[in-house]
Amino acid sequence: MHGTRLDIESMRAAASEATTILGVLANTNRLLLMCQLSQGEKCVGELEELLDLHQPTLSQQLGVLRSAGLVNTRRDGKKIHYSVADARVLALLGTLYQLYCPQGGDGSP
Repeated sequence: MHGTRLDIESMRAAASEATTILGVLANTNRLLLMCQLSQGEKCVGELEELLDLHQPTLSQQLGVLRSAGLVNTRRDGKKIHYSVADARVLALLGTLYQLYCPQGGDGSP
């Protein structure tokens, strides 16, 4: 019985972490940003162009992702580059892509 209690506590901690990540991703703009970043590191200008998101929305949503620890940042001169910080989040994004993003007839995503 004692072992079961530890398993429940581990599950509770994991569920809490997953709930936090899912809560952050439960926003269209943040999910789109993370989908773009799952394809590789991008700077703010690239994300703005790819998603047609403008200031202050883009900065606000990147700030939420940064605060939640879902993205890494790297400064290169005046540019800030963003990338996905956690391999588990990459796997989650890949699963969401497979489930919700139809494949093109030519095999392209």
